[in-house]
Amino acid sequence: MSRIVYKIAPEALWREAESIGRFTGAPIDVADGFIHFSTASQVRETAARHFAGQADLLLIAIDGARLGDALKYEVSRGGALFPHLYAPLDLGAVLWVRPMPLGDDGAHRFSALEAE
Repeated sequence: MSRIVYKIAPEALWREAESIGRFTGAPIDVADGFIHFSTASQVRETAARHFAGQADLLLIAIDGARLGDALKYEVSRGGALFPHLYAPLDLGAVLWVRPMPLGDDGAHRFSALEAE
């Protein structure tokens, strides 16, 4: 499985998590009982499906190895295995946080992934 997993989050929600020292999830995560993540190969489709046209988003890279047994890969969209975290996210596992700007076409730009 991927060592690095990604979370897309509204900047205001993420800054709140930074201020309290942990991320318990977006409303959809709380409702589902786990924090939704994507792998590098999944994150563009996640953005297009669930965050289309939304500004002020951040892409957060997380070291999946630091999340232990609470990180599970489970069948989701199209039968693919998606990473789900069944615990609050310890911010110590965050590798970086970068903006996800919208391009002129309204799609998010992922220069952060291309730089890796």
